[in-house]
Amino acid sequence: MARRGRTSYRSCAALCVKAAVIALLLGLAMLQSVLGTTGSQGQTVVVGSGQTLWGIAVQHYPESDPRQAIAAIESRNHLSGATIVPGQRLVLPASG
Repeated sequence: MARRGRTSYRSCAALCVKAAVIALLLGLAMLQSVLGTTGSQGQTVVVGSGQTLWGIAVQHYPESDPRQAIAAIESRNHLSGATIVPGQRLVLPASG
């Protein structure tokens, strides 16, 4: 292969690798967004259809009184009540 052909092939290969890495990173970011993340702010959950604060509290804080866990979730997310909607993101406190 001519020198120019090898250079084009290497450039194309490098571009493909970069595109694959970017796609992988975006995919991981989307997966974290959908499944919830754990970061410096705490674990984040996305409310699903039919979910309630009570159910989230029982699921994520099984050893705590659900009423205390709900109060902590409401406080952490600046909620004025227990009403949540599908797709809403909630940051869960470290302990309920």
